[in-house]
Amino acid sequence: MPKRRALALVLSALWGATAVAYWLIAGITGDRSGMGVRMAATAVFFGVGTGLILRARRELLRELRDTWDIAATAQGVLVRPLPPRVGGLDVAAVQRSADPGAVIGGDVYEVLDTEHGVRALIGDVRGHGLAAVPAAAAVLGCFREAAHEEYELHGVLRRLDRAFARHLRRRAQEERHHAVEEFVTLLLLEIRADGVLRAVNCAHPWPYRVGVGPTQPLSDAEPLPPLGPFPLPEHIPVTHCGRMRPDDALILYTDGVTEARDDRGRLFPLSETLTGAARGRPHTARYLLHSLESALLHHTGGSPSDDTALLILHNDARLFAPLPAAGQASQVAHPIP
Repeated sequence: MPKRRALALVLSALWGATAVAYWLIAGITGDRSGMGVRMAATAVFFGVGTGLILRARRELLRELRDTWDIAATAQGVLVRPLPPRVGGLDVAAVQRSADPGAVIGGDVYEVLDTEHGVRALIGDVRGHGLAAVPAAAAVLGCFREAAHEEYELHGVLRRLDRAFARHLRRRAQEERHHAVEEFVTLLLLEIRADGVLRAVNCAHPWPYRVGVGPTQPLSDAEPLPPLGPFPLPEHIPVTHCGRMRPDDALILYTDGVTEARDDRGRLFPLSETLTGAARGRPHTARYLLHSLESALLHHTGGSPSDDTALLILHNDARLFAPLPAAGQASQVAHPIP
């Protein structure tokens, strides 16, 4: 197919050049005989050339559409469109690649309804755009299995760490270098059937909680290092974050959001933007996502310089009874047998 397009373009150019050269040479030599024949011949030259150009253009547009279809399919496999409800929670999400024309990148998310509760992942692979896709695929593919099979969150993280290590070894073999600089930050979040919130954090920004109370991070516990450069500790801390209250919304995001800058170099004010959005009613996931995404694009002039991802989980159905009093988040280390 590329050879056929190139041949059509070359023939079009040669055909048009021949017509122009014939007309110019005839004018320079002063040959005025057969003017009508020359005009007719020129019209034929240009007509045929135009047809070849239009044909090449149609083939180029067809291939472009096919390429976008393939890219959309790849995105659907890597970052699948989330259903509007998962485990009774209202869900909305968006991911943007920093590479012009790319539809997938290194920021990923997933939400699954498992027998252990609703489990969510949001991650950020070092780098951005298409170069970060293989590592992102390794993390997501593993999570989609481990989230169902592992009873505890620390077990899910162990599986993710092993999958990412295999990816690094494979890349090192393929590229014949040590891929030690590649890493991924991620957050695992679990919402149990009674509304209890638990999380494991590997160097990722803590989500914000939006609801009846003030807008604030879900926890201030110290996270683990990112996956890749360092081994996991023997005991993995699981952070307990209270319960998900009626009308609570959890905003999970990657650092491409908080590090986005405007034309004056100012960072995107996520906390203030969320506080303003929380004044609107109702706090649907779609409303919060639209408010944040619109504000982010306005802040960056429509083109963030890094991959970005936003994931909203909202308890709109009042699934969980409210607590008598909100407690402080605590961090407990669960031993691994």
